[in-house]
Amino acid sequence: MFDLSTLALFSSASILLALAPGPDNIFVLTQSAIKGKLVGIVVTLGLCTGLIVHTSAVALGVAAIFQASALAFNLLKFAGAAYLLYLAWGAFRAGASTLPDEASRENGLGRFYLRGIIMNVTNPKVSIFFLAFLPQFTKPENGNLPLQLVVLGGIFILSTLLVFGAISLLAGVLGQKLRRSERAQKILNKTAGVILAGLALKLATASR
Repeated sequence: MFDLSTLALFSSASILLALAPGPDNIFVLTQSAIKGKLVGIVVTLGLCTGLIVHTSAVALGVAAIFQASALAFNLLKFAGAAYLLYLAWGAFRAGASTLPDEASRENGLGRFYLRGIIMNVTNPKVSIFFLAFLPQFTKPENGNLPLQLVVLGGIFILSTLLVFGAISLLAGVLGQKLRRSERAQKILNKTAGVILAGLALKLATASR
């Protein structure tokens, strides 16, 4: 379906885009530092699940609605901004706590997975980005266009999973050392709150 040069170019571009500072990888970074690498990986899985939704939206033509309709775009982005503010408020209110054991963390992993999904799905700019980015690597002569978009979306998701997984591990190791200090925990929480509030503001003021 795709020649090797196209796949290599697309894969390289996907990795570079995943490395570029943005709401998703910053969210993974802060959650890993505060909650641990396991939580960061689960958040990454949630974010990648959201990318599946965006890939499907592009393949089915739904993403074009957010590009064409200001109302649909604004409704989704304000919902996403409100959720980020909710997370920021929780981070500001959080105090220092003892490091959770493995069992207690596993019991709460589902909510972090859901956070990742909501965080990604409620950002309409991701759908519009996919709508602009993925078709550049498709060709009519390569066959079914929706299938090409799905394959490209899968490669992008795999690239994101690898990059964000690495970020989770590195931030988790650093965060584990910082979380041994009560003062450092409080600073981490407040920093995360500021970052999340900033991301909310950025999303709320975004245009198509």
